[in-house]
Amino acid sequence: MAEPSAFWDRMADRYAAQPISDEQAYRTKLAKTQSHFTPDMDVFEFGCGTGGTAIIHAPHVRSVRAVDFSERMLEKARIRAAQAGVDNVTFEKGDITTMAIAPASYDVVLAMSVLHLLQDRQAVIQRVFDILKPGGIFVSSTVCIAETARWLGYIAPLGRALGLLPVLTVMDRDQLRQDITRPGFTIEHDWRPKPRAAVFIIARKPD
Repeated sequence: MAEPSAFWDRMADRYAAQPISDEQAYRTKLAKTQSHFTPDMDVFEFGCGTGGTAIIHAPHVRSVRAVDFSERMLEKARIRAAQAGVDNVTFEKGDITTMAIAPASYDVVLAMSVLHLLQDRQAVIQRVFDILKPGGIFVSSTVCIAETARWLGYIAPLGRALGLLPVLTVMDRDQLRQDITRPGFTIEHDWRPKPRAAVFIIARKPD
């Protein structure tokens, strides 16, 4: 998941101010995710951005550890958590593929709007599988660029070289499902609120 932080640091202010594109779908995803929570659970989120989702989920679990590449994004996340009075979420700069995380450490891992931004998606998903406890849940929401804006795949390398775009990987829904199930996950929920919208998947690691 080795994406330099400079692009996201520059985007932090704009990202924080940007409204959620589909509020109803977002609330549905939150509710569906929280239906799997219990108060004794520990949650790990990577690619947490400015922390909105982690902060909303934190009151429903024991702890949330949220990581991102961008220190500027994380600064905003910490401020938001303090303003919300949420004290069981931590924000730190890090890369899930290289961080020291013991196997079977977490009950839930979240990857919201991040899998399509990875250079080695399969390695990241394998790490998710490894750090989840048996029976643990992997929740993701992913833009399938091959079905929404395939043309981005052609201009993404130039855009990245110019510092105008991050890493963007082109995949469709079937490829995403295959990548998630390859380590051993079972997909329990697969939802797209409307055509061309992000694909929301909840998958479980076997007990």
